[in-house]
Amino acid sequence: MPDAEAFNKMYLIKNVSKLRATYQIRLLAFRALEKKQQLVLRVPSACVFDDSLNDLIKKSGRAVIRENY
Repeated sequence: MPDAEAFNKMYLIKNVSKLRATYQIRLLAFRALEKKQQLVLRVPSACVFDDSLNDLIKKSGRAVIRENY
């Protein structure tokens, strides 16, 4: 489940230094594509995305985006 939902966006908030394409993120990305929503990954600006997550973002187009805090 996402941490929050508003309008056509699902928010997943993570406070980590490195983020991978976990089962939760892949499932939410699929759900966002299916429902024509957007998954917003809120992470610290110093967070590094793993190659697996970068590949998922490329495949899903604008359905998954990064938001720094």
